[in-house]
Amino acid sequence: MKTELKAKFISYLAQRKKGNEGFTLIELLVVIIIIGILSAIALPSFLNQANKAKQSEAKQYVGSLIRAQQAYFLENSEFTSSSDELGRVVKASTANYGYTMPVAGTGTDQNVIVNGSPQPKKAALKAYGGKVVLGVISSTSEVSTAAVLCEKKAPGEGTTVTAADMNPNATADRCGTAAIELGLK
Repeated sequence: MKTELKAKFISYLAQRKKGNEGFTLIELLVVIIIIGILSAIALPSFLNQANKAKQSEAKQYVGSLIRAQQAYFLENSEFTSSSDELGRVVKASTANYGYTMPVAGTGTDQNVIVNGSPQPKKAALKAYGGKVVLGVISSTSEVSTAAVLCEKKAPGEGTTVTAADMNPNATADRCGTAAIELGLK
């Protein structure tokens, strides 16, 4: 190619490039719509993960209280409703849940209910509860503990896992019909 033709071609490309700078309104609208759709999909998923993290706190705390009650019983042959006697395993209350440990019964009829709150402090959170009961092994007359950790099926304030719901000694349905068993400790 001649140098004059090359120069004209380069100037043509440079002028054409200047005229095509920026985005058109349609291109911007398409990008905004795509971002809106992605955020509409991602936001509920993100909020659900935040609630799962808050509920994880309750699972861990109730599980810790169950294990602490079993250890306390091993050392003292009784359960306690005092978090001071358990060595302050968990706080009595957090931003999401309050924790209670009522003890019922005497002797080998004792049991302790550990609630991840009489109710969650926020409507989107599920209630959690645990129960530790004593059992006597008939062949040796030794006393042992059995425990269950339960999660309410429906979230909401006012829900609770009650003592009547939980039966760690049962062979099936240890948490009742309104709750799900998360594991026998």
